[in-house]
Amino acid sequence: MSTEISSDIAVNGSARGNEWLLLLAACSTLSPEQAAGQMRSILSQPLRWDELLDLADRHGVQPLLFRSLSTVADAVPTELMRRLARRYQANLHKALFLSRELISILDCLDGAGVEAMPYKGLALAEMIYSDIALRQSGDIDLLIRQQDLPRIRQALAPLEFVAHENFSDAQERAYLKSGYESAFDAPAGKNLLEVQWAILPRFYTVDFDMGSVFRRAVTTSVAGRAIKSPSLEDLFIILTLHAAKHVWGRLIWLCDLSRMMNLAHVDWGQISSQAEELGIARILGLTFLLANRILSAPIPEAAQHLLQNHEIRFFADEVRGHIESETEYDVESAAYFRLMLRLREKQLDRLRFLTRLVCTPGPGEWALVRLPAPLFPLYRVVRLWRLTAKLVAR
Repeated sequence: MSTEISSDIAVNGSARGNEWLLLLAACSTLSPEQAAGQMRSILSQPLRWDELLDLADRHGVQPLLFRSLSTVADAVPTELMRRLARRYQANLHKALFLSRELISILDCLDGAGVEAMPYKGLALAEMIYSDIALRQSGDIDLLIRQQDLPRIRQALAPLEFVAHENFSDAQERAYLKSGYESAFDAPAGKNLLEVQWAILPRFYTVDFDMGSVFRRAVTTSVAGRAIKSPSLEDLFIILTLHAAKHVWGRLIWLCDLSRMMNLAHVDWGQISSQAEELGIARILGLTFLLANRILSAPIPEAAQHLLQNHEIRFFADEVRGHIESETEYDVESAAYFRLMLRLREKQLDRLRFLTRLVCTPGPGEWALVRLPAPLFPLYRVVRLWRLTAKLVAR
């Protein structure tokens, strides 16, 4: 591995202030001794503790902050450590609750003969952090095969899981082709479960073969229960695409990826080759550079060639500014679509992105106008009109 450290974890040089610098040091992949030294240096300066806690919460890294500050607890106000400890315990309790729910869901699906793979949340915490308490818990995410969605709805009914969507037959057929996920509510909470049969909506033009992901799956465990999960190589690309879709806006996504970049048993050559085949080499290179610059993650030797394009460094500066300013892109804005286009290196993929974006109707169009089944193809016209109206209004 090679480290092109242009580290932003320094006492000077960040627009966000000492709170942001401390958070980066706490989440970095530096050695414990180096991280502790940097944290002590930052802790000697004025800090707004409430702002630090809010930052950690928004970026999904409270457990990592607690663990890191515990190594320099003598330099941290006692009350702050108590607050962090309470939040850490609350996150642990939620992780244990979600573990129980996940096991019930998987047992139910196994009984129905449906294969599903956890890949974020608890499974990721076990695989990458070796501790479900070290990743801030949210919901349960499963990868599934497209054709299994109706069976999953039926199988989970006894557990009182209810899907958000109430599509007609024509709408469901179209959504399975163009969409990528379905959310379920349960008695224990809304959006408790999300199942995905694709990594991104179809218009992003990253045609990842889910069947191959299932064939390459590995066995791991959550709370002692054996589960199937994507291979580390597939998982890195999946997490990279998820982060890119959201313009790398939360620090936890880079934390996950940077820790994977420190693993010795990952085939980085395979990841690079697969990214080039998918037309996302620029996105992959940008992810490596962001993880390196922000969290000091070592860039694998097999991925060095992805950084040769000078545009990668320009993008890294732009995206880092977005992360630090915590500005959220409107995912239906012209600025967002332009960025997604610029991130693709192949002209054909850019053309396909635009074509699919304009010509692929979805739930927004179906909710706007009710068309009878024979006129369903006219939703493409509704999509074009709706998209044009939004872009003109902005």
